[in-house]
Amino acid sequence: MCGITGFWSAKGLSDDAKPTLQTMVKTLYHRGPDGEGYHVDQQAGVAMGHSRLSIIDLHTGNQPLYSSDKQITLTVNGEFYDYKRLRANLICDGEQFTTKSDSEIAIPLYLKQGLEFVHSLRGEFAFALYDKKLDRMILVRDRFGIRPLFYHIHNGVFYYGSEIKSLLANPEVQKEFCPQALVHQLMQTMVPGTSLFKNIHALKPGHMMIVQRRGDSFDISQQRYWDLEFPTIADTKPPQSDQHYIDLVQEKLLESVLFRLEADVPVGCYLSGGIDSCSMLGLAASVQQSPVKAFTISFDHDAYDEASIAKEMADKTSADQELLNLTADDLYGENYRKTVWHSERTFYNTLGVAKWCMSRRVHENGYKVVVTGEGSDELFGGYPMFKRDMFLHGLDGDDSAAMQKKLEESNKLFKGAILAEEQMHHPAMESVCGFTPSWIQPWMQTLAIAKPLLHDDIQSELRDYDPIEAITDSFDREMISGRHPLDVSQYTWSKTMLECQILNWGGDRVDMANSMESRPAFLDHHVAEAATQIPPTVRIRGDVEKWVLREAMKNLLPEVLYKREKFAFMAPPGHTETKKQQAVDLLIQDHLNPAEVERAGIFDKKRIQTFIEQYKQDTDNVSLTRKDALLNHLLCLQILHRQYIQNPASI
Repeated sequence: MCGITGFWSAKGLSDDAKPTLQTMVKTLYHRGPDGEGYHVDQQAGVAMGHSRLSIIDLHTGNQPLYSSDKQITLTVNGEFYDYKRLRANLICDGEQFTTKSDSEIAIPLYLKQGLEFVHSLRGEFAFALYDKKLDRMILVRDRFGIRPLFYHIHNGVFYYGSEIKSLLANPEVQKEFCPQALVHQLMQTMVPGTSLFKNIHALKPGHMMIVQRRGDSFDISQQRYWDLEFPTIADTKPPQSDQHYIDLVQEKLLESVLFRLEADVPVGCYLSGGIDSCSMLGLAASVQQSPVKAFTISFDHDAYDEASIAKEMADKTSADQELLNLTADDLYGENYRKTVWHSERTFYNTLGVAKWCMSRRVHENGYKVVVTGEGSDELFGGYPMFKRDMFLHGLDGDDSAAMQKKLEESNKLFKGAILAEEQMHHPAMESVCGFTPSWIQPWMQTLAIAKPLLHDDIQSELRDYDPIEAITDSFDREMISGRHPLDVSQYTWSKTMLECQILNWGGDRVDMANSMESRPAFLDHHVAEAATQIPPTVRIRGDVEKWVLREAMKNLLPEVLYKREKFAFMAPPGHTETKKQQAVDLLIQDHLNPAEVERAGIFDKKRIQTFIEQYKQDTDNVSLTRKDALLNHLLCLQILHRQYIQNPASI
């Protein structure tokens, strides 16, 4: 795991190119404190930087990496799995290697297969490859967007980096929020390929960008090389036995976990009280000789704390469990601000702060790598929003209504943030999906109270902008048309919320903030491709979510967990306890006071004050949950403005 950044000028580089590149790389020190590497070719106009977190090949794996004739330059963030087999095959074909690094396999694969080489790569990665002979640069991001990668184009210069802060460290890159993105930050859901910052874009998951020099300018194109493709109802194969699908899940998951235990440093596991992380620990413990180190978060609120179930799983596997107890003092204040800085976007719940605290504890324990459970809900229909869509649109009969009523009751705690309390509809979503997916409905309700808080000038600029339509327009209709409603719900969530939320402030950005690599084994594309072939009624059987995964992992899990309904892993919201309310209030005083609001120019200061007063006086749990989520977004935007625009020296 590492950080990459750089720039390519079609007109060549000035003498200050290397110092500028060094400044950009240093912003990524947290991603790679074990070393820095630079490639600067003034005549070609190429500057490529790398910050290294050494995990595989600790002694000779420094980057950039080069082909034998020095015509190919490569910098990689992430891991390529199954690299030993690939390297052996390449050596048998006459290729030579100078390191034992997994990253190096990309060079001979590219030379041998051209742009098709991406299909041979397995793992979580983002990388830049410069081909001097063809005078082109290729940027590639993994299939789910587990590793981040951003780019910016201005005045004949192409900039890129693992994190936006590395781009903003270049004095030529504009530091300004995008008005449309402000709306999306407030409603939690980003448009794929965008960021909070104007003209800074995210390379989409499963995409490859080709930057080709043409004289003093560039031709830039993008190609999608992979997508989460569910079969159409018409093309669905006759269902096989339940045991076939159970065996398939066991086989693919075990293989994925085995690959993710590969490292030249110790590998631990994140462990909550959910099936996903418990499955990861169970599989890891079954193949490792020594006890697995398991890291668990505990909250000071019984309704949100899963530590007791996690302990039961740790005891079952004889894991060495590290328990991190978090209170208001941990979830707010400076830790909150640091999490915002690393995430470069807003969050609706302090779970991101909790995970930042956990990655710090992992680092303090001498671990650089953990296996995690992210992606299971996306692939096997785990979220309550998916169950609601299954009951509303994918099932018939009286049983559907009864199961929906049970779902609403068991998820009462999360109304206002995860489930909308009433059905919402949007014509754009209805047109493309056939219904409005339940996952976006609570954020549509949040949008209704958030957008009026924006400054009048921004509202005027956005008067014809429909954020729900923009999100809908980003979907590939061919991947939605003719699919089962559960597939549609899972696909649309995975193209938006998985990347911008789960894998951002719930994954890479808060883990790498403390130089710690997380490996989500469920998001191996071989696991995903198998999961898409599992019938919806095997993913959700009756009112049991992730039924096939439960059965596949049944003998690894404690009985209480095997029988337990999905429980959203969230930190207790700010309104749930007096100490948290006081901690939130300190952030409000610092970042949402009238002077700060006026200085940033994002919100109307009077309407913000009215919102805060209403929030403090509210007593309805659903309304408070929604307002608490929005308040986090408001605070985050104000903090981000101070960190990146008002005080860019903090970058």
